Amino acid sequence: MSINIATNLKSKSIKKVDLSDIVSGYKHDYLKGLNILFINMPLRGSSLPNTPPQGPALLASRLREYGANPLILDLNGYRFPINDGECKEYRMLSFQEAEDLFIQYLAQYGDQDVIAFSGMITTLRWQEAMASICRKYQPDAFLLSGGGLATQLKSGLFEWINELDAVAHSEGDDIILVIAKHLIEKKNKAIDFNNSSNPYYIGSINGKDRYVYAGDRPKNLERLPFAAWDLLDTDVNGEKILEKYITTPVWGAGANNSSAAPFSMKRSLTTVSSRGCPYACTFCYRGGQGERLYGVRCEEHLAKEVKWLIDTYNIDFVGFPDDNFAVDKKRIAKLPEAFKDFDIRWGTHTRLDEADSRLEGMSKSGCVYIGFGAESASPKVLDNMKKGGFILKRGTVDINGYKFPKTMVDGITNTHNYGIHSNCTWIMGYPGEDLDDIKTSIAFIEWQKELVTKGLKPGSLEYKSASESINQNMFVATAYPGTEMFKHPKVKKMLENNFGITFDATGSPVMDKNYKKYVLELDDATKLLTNSNGEILNFGEVPNEKFVEIRNLVANRELSKILDL
Repeated sequence: MSINIATNLKSKSIKKVDLSDIVSGYKHDYLKGLNILFINMPLRGSSLPNTPPQGPALLASRLREYGANPLILDLNGYRFPINDGECKEYRMLSFQEAEDLFIQYLAQYGDQDVIAFSGMITTLRWQEAMASICRKYQPDAFLLSGGGLATQLKSGLFEWINELDAVAHSEGDDIILVIAKHLIEKKNKAIDFNNSSNPYYIGSINGKDRYVYAGDRPKNLERLPFAAWDLLDTDVNGEKILEKYITTPVWGAGANNSSAAPFSMKRSLTTVSSRGCPYACTFCYRGGQGERLYGVRCEEHLAKEVKWLIDTYNIDFVGFPDDNFAVDKKRIAKLPEAFKDFDIRWGTHTRLDEADSRLEGMSKSGCVYIGFGAESASPKVLDNMKKGGFILKRGTVDINGYKFPKTMVDGITNTHNYGIHSNCTWIMGYPGEDLDDIKTSIAFIEWQKELVTKGLKPGSLEYKSASESINQNMFVATAYPGTEMFKHPKVKKMLENNFGITFDATGSPVMDKNYKKYVLELDDATKLLTNSNGEILNFGEVPNEKFVEIRNLVANRELSKILDL
């Protein structure tokens, strides 16, 4: 049987309730005796993990407030070198190694009432494998999937992972307590958990009772406890998992991601300072973190956590991986005062149209790095991505024979003048993008290099370091489910022709084996997707042969040659 993501939910009307009000009445020991294991799935096996799983760690802290016994099995925390060269390569755990580790956790901590998966849509393969493993050894555990994958696919995930009892989508801080309350009452024989009057019960799918839990934004983000990083201190074998994260740089050359920086860090951790995004870029999916509902933690609460991280883990750098850290001007202005009692360097992400006078407060409070999602320097492509409204409102400027958005030029220049390093990420192959559009982005990268090397002697170490601090990598545009790009006519046609994906009358993909095969291919954001014939999935207007040539030049850092094509 194939079910449809848009229509398979139970048709009865469910009254919207405020989860914050519900959980506010819980007693401090209400969940005593409930054992819950969070399993965080691996990401990007070729790189050392540098961002610990804050989602499960926050939910674990929330559960401990009410007496539950949470654990975290972080499968992403393991990497094994596969060569001894100067540029080391790594691999993740195998499924068998993950199974062995899971068995060890059960031997040490006992049976679990709840096993909750965490992971982005790129982790479908791992969630599918771990669901089978968990059912094999814990047949009575309540199996739950949350995070990005569950939020994007919702009840459709039951079709692909039959072992699941439930999915929980959107923000989990309050809904995890609702789930835990149901399960502790079931464990204590206080309720009939499968009663159809349960508002989260959607019926039977493939002969199994299923539940869909809708999370929402807590009323007060400052009320939430800090992440339970102590659960990652050591694993069952004494491996210091958290320490591995701390000693791998969040950003810069040592991070082996899309960032570049002229400085290094010895000990770093991350924490999210805001949720949601008020913008609507077509390639981005924000469902798991509040969608377009923007919410921030105040500067005092941030300072309190940063101080705690410094005192507890002796860090020298904090990363706030928010997409829009600088939206709230009032908070930015108060940061220097809030951060005055400690000395810490920090970095974050924000928009280029926000790189204005607010940079002063960021710089004074210790900010040395800002990541900008530039994506393209072509006005046409920015419009197609729905990034043009703010970026193009000030028009364009002519530099080196190219027309760049003035807001982008000013944003990078301002950041440089305030002594903050700017790192731009780029996308190539977006629908409608031609060779001239790609050249415009490349020319912008070359201009950035000119800016940071101005006044330095060519060939000197300082010149080389400054030039290499500019990110020269480019992602290939990928159509992720739930994004507007996924619904683009050209994208849909290519997905139909290359993967056999079909869409219903609402434009939603049908949850069949073809769609699953496509999602399984999304296992690495840096991967270049191909069809069954080995042809690349290039949504832009540049012919595939030329596109591959450009991509190879980018990989070899020979960007100037692209301008001559």
